[in-house]
Amino acid sequence: MATRMTANGVSTTTTPGTEQYEVFYIGYRHRSKRYQYDYRHTDGELFSCVAPTLTECRRKRDEWLNKKAIHN
Repeated sequence: MATRMTANGVSTTTTPGTEQYEVFYIGYRHRSKRYQYDYRHTDGELFSCVAPTLTECRRKRDEWLNKKAIHN
């Protein structure tokens, strides 16, 4: 499946400090909504996740950013 977030299986989120997300539906009659979320850190590392809400994706990203800050 082609999306605007990937090209040949690689994230198109290339600009540091930016995020992209897409909504997709799973399950019978598309009852469950999910967000595919990518964030490119200013150091170039990519964070990616899938969650039921955009808020949850951003919460996970913030946790990841906090862990990176502690380990640097």
